[in-house]
Amino acid sequence: MATIYIELRDEGVECWRPVEAEYLGDDRYRIIEEQPECERWAFPSGTVVRCGPQLLAGPETTLGTVTLVALEREE
Repeated sequence: MATIYIELRDEGVECWRPVEAEYLGDDRYRIIEEQPECERWAFPSGTVVRCGPQLLAGPETTLGTVTLVALEREE
């Protein structure tokens, strides 16, 4: 298991949410956490995504911390 960050849609500002994911090898992860009804994620639960490092800042991260974010859906 791993924690990756997924962009939240329709928030008015850039927002990222930490979610549980299953590591599949290389840079691929399957999102296993259930999406709350009140949120719109860039990638829904069950999606396999490619992840990469990105600098994020906010209440869930330390300023300047590199975190693993979902970049694109794996086809």
